[in-house]
Amino acid sequence: MSKSSSVSPTQLFAMIILFEFGTALVLPIGQAAGSNVWLSILLAMPGGMILYVLYTYFNRQFPALTLSGYIRKILGPYFGWPVSFLYIVYFIYISSRNLREAGDLLISASYDETPLATVHAVMIIAVIYVIYKGVNVLFRLGEIYILIIISLGILSQAAVLFSGALELRNLLPLMGEGFIPTLRDAYPNILMFPFSELICFATIFPHMKQQKLIRKTGLLAILASSLMLSLSHAIEIAIIGKDIYSRATFPLFTSITIVEVAEFMQRLDPFVILTLIIGVFFKMTVYAYAVTAMAADLFRIEDRRQLAFPIGIVIFLISVLSAWSFPEHNSEGRVHLITGSPFFTVAVPILLLLVHLLKKRSTHS
Repeated sequence: MSKSSSVSPTQLFAMIILFEFGTALVLPIGQAAGSNVWLSILLAMPGGMILYVLYTYFNRQFPALTLSGYIRKILGPYFGWPVSFLYIVYFIYISSRNLREAGDLLISASYDETPLATVHAVMIIAVIYVIYKGVNVLFRLGEIYILIIISLGILSQAAVLFSGALELRNLLPLMGEGFIPTLRDAYPNILMFPFSELICFATIFPHMKQQKLIRKTGLLAILASSLMLSLSHAIEIAIIGKDIYSRATFPLFTSITIVEVAEFMQRLDPFVILTLIIGVFFKMTVYAYAVTAMAADLFRIEDRRQLAFPIGIVIFLISVLSAWSFPEHNSEGRVHLITGSPFFTVAVPILLLLVHLLKKRSTHS
């Protein structure tokens, strides 16, 4: 891997946090646990770490290969090629969902008279440009924007504390819904979204400067992002209560509009919008890059930059046409959470692991 296209551990750490935040900061995560959603996030964290260890295992076995490369290596060309192609379709779909969620929040919050397609077009142009520039530009941007996200978070949390809007009794009783609903939210719901989505970083790992630090860096990033996500959702519930949290389309936006500090700081919703735009931009761009990397590998295209524009257009069209309304989009997401995500992020990697171990055993016997 050339030096110009290499990724440092610091950049990987920042990008994983931005990726995990994505829409998970703004959308409600899980429903069954009620006021204990923040606890479900912490319970799902070990499962997310185990999946990440599984993803990095393949990188250690095939350090020079991207996701589609080692799928074909393990399953063979006849089975590996169609499975890899299905991953391309899956990543395009998830990227388009992220774009749709960002567009709907922007329209509902500030741009109610702007066509949805216009908002999506502006965002996808930026994604296409960054993909064309390459993975090193994307990850350098991540190093900068993680500081902005953290700064926005500190300012927002300080405003919440000084506003007096925090009602800690909204978080009680602990385990009031019981342990099973709390665990059920963690597995599979929160494990699938956002933890298991890190599988797309399998297309990034070959670009790492220090391959030995991929696992340690990722696990630390998962720990940090889990703690911050848990804190954020706990604060949202403490402000608006579990009933409004479960009904709100964007609970972070709903809770921040209530915050008012000394009658001079009354509009903090731009912080939420900026946070969503940054998080969604990086998440959908990582997915879009994964698509270009795998498509270039499968179709033997030397310059993956040629794929930036057509893939960006496909993501744009699917984001606009996939659902007529945001409730329909959400209902599709719930189906995907229990069907598509477990298949691509858990079932297939476990199958790959078993086949790989059987092959290794047969060659050594």
